[in-house]
Amino acid sequence: MSVVSKESPLPPINTDVPSNFTEDGPKTESAGPQVVAAVKKTESGLSKLLKLFSTTEGEILLVSTFVKVMLFPAYRSTDFEVHRNWLAITHSLPISKWYYDTTSEWTLDYPPFFAYFEWILSLPAALIDPKIVDVNNLGYDAWSVVAYQRTTVILTELVLGAAVLRFIKGATNPDVQRIISISLFLHPGGIMLLRCGHLGEDRWLSVSLLGDLQLMRKERVVECVCVCRRGICLRHGRRGIGGAWNRARRPNLKNFLSLANSVILIFVLSLGPFLLMGQITQLLSRLFPFTRGLNHAYWAANVWALVTALDRVLLRFVKNTAASIAVNASGVSSTSRGLVGDTVFAVLPNIKPIQTFLITITCQTAFLTKLWFVPTYRSFLMALTLCGYASFMFGWHVHEKAVLLILVPLSLLAGDSHAMFRTYLIASVAGVYGLFPLLFTPAETFIKIVYSLVWSVLCLYPLSRQTYDIPSTLASVVLDRLEKLYLYGFALLQLIVTIIDSTGKPSLAFLPLLLTSVYCSLGLSWGFVRLSYLYLARMPWKM
Repeated sequence: MSVVSKESPLPPINTDVPSNFTEDGPKTESAGPQVVAAVKKTESGLSKLLKLFSTTEGEILLVSTFVKVMLFPAYRSTDFEVHRNWLAITHSLPISKWYYDTTSEWTLDYPPFFAYFEWILSLPAALIDPKIVDVNNLGYDAWSVVAYQRTTVILTELVLGAAVLRFIKGATNPDVQRIISISLFLHPGGIMLLRCGHLGEDRWLSVSLLGDLQLMRKERVVECVCVCRRGICLRHGRRGIGGAWNRARRPNLKNFLSLANSVILIFVLSLGPFLLMGQITQLLSRLFPFTRGLNHAYWAANVWALVTALDRVLLRFVKNTAASIAVNASGVSSTSRGLVGDTVFAVLPNIKPIQTFLITITCQTAFLTKLWFVPTYRSFLMALTLCGYASFMFGWHVHEKAVLLILVPLSLLAGDSHAMFRTYLIASVAGVYGLFPLLFTPAETFIKIVYSLVWSVLCLYPLSRQTYDIPSTLASVVLDRLEKLYLYGFALLQLIVTIIDSTGKPSLAFLPLLLTSVYCSLGLSWGFVRLSYLYLARMPWKM
């Protein structure tokens, strides 16, 4: 079954004030028509606002916001200082020096639109506390900057909530609609991102992604591409797709020119100033710092985490057995310490950026080819999800938080069938648990576990009841048992991680991160394979 439809089944709500009433009671003859019109407009807007927050979704959004406010004093990672420094750079320095400044090690390395947005955020920050935007005030962590940066994250959550409400308005199944909205509002990823103490660009990109899907559902392709390109200029890890074809798949010159002009305009607004200043080379060197290595300091749960772990296993095998296998001395410790830097393998061949690009683009080409032959909204949603999935699984220096760009669109497919739900279930549990190391103090460990369990009970369990299908073949029964065994394994993994952390041994400091990354990689890899199979093999190639 489809989660969404183009036409909304909900009738319009009439919130106008009766013509014979004013804000103080029945209208008298002395009340002029302008006064009555103003009262109608005011009460209509207030009524709509109250209706929003009287719904289940509105109440859940308020609860989610309250929880995040209560976590203001929680742990702050280095991302907190990173984005404070970016506020200072964009506010204190001219645009010509944004991508050259090296006062702090946390240099600006996001695209221009994100830098512009940091500049906008720096304006109220300077009024609240001028020390926030002092480029030389490194490591500043007063309560004013903590509250301000955490508040910006919560505001993005509110915008995401509004985007979700608008997107799911046309759902055909109200029960599934409510579950999916609750899942997105209360997603544990919001709590994990809050710990960063910054805007939370992945949440902004989630809003942009939902905007893409809303416009494509209405077949407003040009606007969809504009939103997509704006998202890319906010965060270069963003992946989107668009098309210039009609339903017969014949090229349409007018549509193509409209799309081309919109894309060119967005990139001119983003890159134009730096092109005029002759800084494109410097900008690209900041946006694509290949020297940072294949893996992030904490390995993202993708294919390269499995490959890196395999290299560690092979290295241990060579040491213990004295096997005659060549070992790269520089790779003995480069991938096992949780540090940012070039990733060098000890036994396996090293991976180069061009190789990750070719693998990613090959996968995406397969999905876009299917979309070309089946240009429906559901096909578009699956292709979009898989393109982002491929970027996460095979990209260069992927951050762990990027998994949220997979889970948001995938949640919109979760109610289609039992197979789709199981794919979403495995990917969600693995993706959320992969963010657990971002909150690692004892108090926050309790919070993240309890919160994630509550989210699972409120969202995943009801959705499973809506889509459950009894396994009918031996293969499906075996697969069902293996997937359940994998999910139960997270409890054992948490126990092992807790025991290792309690030892306090420096030599084991990275082991919990390694185990978490590898185990979550297995689930996310299986989710990618299964979703690819459902799209390329199970969905018909003809409309």
